[in-house]
Amino acid sequence: MKPRLALLALLVMASPLSAQGQTFNSSAGPLAVETIARGLVHPWALAFLPDGNMLVTERPGRIRIVARDGTLSEPLAGVPRVFASGQGGLLDIILDRDFARNRTIYFSYAEPFDGGGRTALARAKLDPGATPALSDVKVIYRQQGSASRGNHFGGRIAQSTDGNLFVSNGEHFTGRDKAQTLDTHLGKIVRITQDGAAPKDNPFVGRAGALPETWSYGHRNPQGLAINPADGKLWEQEHGAMGGDEINLIAPGKNYGWPVVSYGVNYDGSKVGNGASEAPGMESPLWHWTPSIAPSGMTFFTSDLFPAWKGNLFNGALKFQLLSRLEIKGDKVVKEERLLQGLGERIRDVRQGPDGALYLLTDNNAGRILRVAPGK
Repeated sequence: MKPRLALLALLVMASPLSAQGQTFNSSAGPLAVETIARGLVHPWALAFLPDGNMLVTERPGRIRIVARDGTLSEPLAGVPRVFASGQGGLLDIILDRDFARNRTIYFSYAEPFDGGGRTALARAKLDPGATPALSDVKVIYRQQGSASRGNHFGGRIAQSTDGNLFVSNGEHFTGRDKAQTLDTHLGKIVRITQDGAAPKDNPFVGRAGALPETWSYGHRNPQGLAINPADGKLWEQEHGAMGGDEINLIAPGKNYGWPVVSYGVNYDGSKVGNGASEAPGMESPLWHWTPSIAPSGMTFFTSDLFPAWKGNLFNGALKFQLLSRLEIKGDKVVKEERLLQGLGERIRDVRQGPDGALYLLTDNNAGRILRVAPGK
C-alpha cells in the first residue's frame, strides 16, 4: 500500500465514525451499536444523571461526567485514594433514589488496607457548577476481614425502595472458606442503611459471632446486583472458577454454597468441595454458565424499545465478550440469547438509559460507552 493510502486507512480506523453503525442480529431484529464516548480507562460503572449526562467510574480511581455528545469531563475532585491493583480500584456508582432533592451518590471501591485492599462504600454530594466535584464524602461501609492482594472485591450496589443499600463483597480468592463463616464480610452481600448502619430486620442481627450487616453468604465474586422492578426482589450474578458462573435470587439469611458446592471446578481442574453442585441447606442458582462467560453488570429491561424483551435480564460478559439476555418467567430463567457476539470487547457494565436503550461499558485501556437500540 502506498504511504498516503496507508495513512488514510489509519485515519479511517481511528475515526469515531468507524465504530458507529455496527449492526448485529437478534431475535428482536437488527441491533444498532453506536459509540457514545471513548477514551475511558477501564471504566467499571455508569449512572445516568437527570439531565441525561452520565457519571462513569474508571478503575484507576477517577469519576468523570460524560456529556450526551460524548465529551469527557476532567476527573471530579474529592474521590478517595483507591487500591488500584489487579481487579481492585474504583468500582460501582449509583444515584440515591432522592438524588433530585439531595444530590447524593454512592460509590464502591477497593480501599487501601493492610498492604492490600478491602471493599468500601462511600456516600457523597455531587456539586454542580463549572467544575463539578464531590463534597461531604463519607465512608459508610468497610468490609471486615482480611485484605485482598488484588482479587475478588465484588463491589456492586443496589438500592431498594425503602432506601436501604445492598453491597456485594467478594471473598478475595485467598479467603474463600470465609464465605461460609458469619464473622467476616468476605463472600457476603450486606444490607445497610444510607448512614451505613445494619437495619434491625437484617437476618443475623443479634446473633453471636455474626456481623449484623450480612444479608446472604456463600458467594464467590458477585459483580452484578439488580432489583427486579416488577416485584422488588434482589437478583445477583457471580463469577465461578472454571465454569459455574451463577444467577441467584437473593433471600435474607440464605447460604449460596461457595466454596462447598459449585457447577464449576477449580482452575487446576480439581473439584470444588467434594465435587457436588447442590447440597441441603444451600441455595441452587437459577441459571449457571459452564464454561464461564465471566459476567459483570446486569439490568432488568423495562423499555418499550424492544417490546418482546420487557422484563428480561441483561448481563455483560468479560471473557466471552458478549451481552447475555435471559428471559424471566416468575422466579425462573427459561431461556438465554447471546447478543453482540463478535463485538470483540469485554463488557463490564449494562444499564438502561432514560431513552430506553441499553448502554454498555467496555473494559479496556481505551474503554467505550456503547448504545444498543433497534437497527434498520
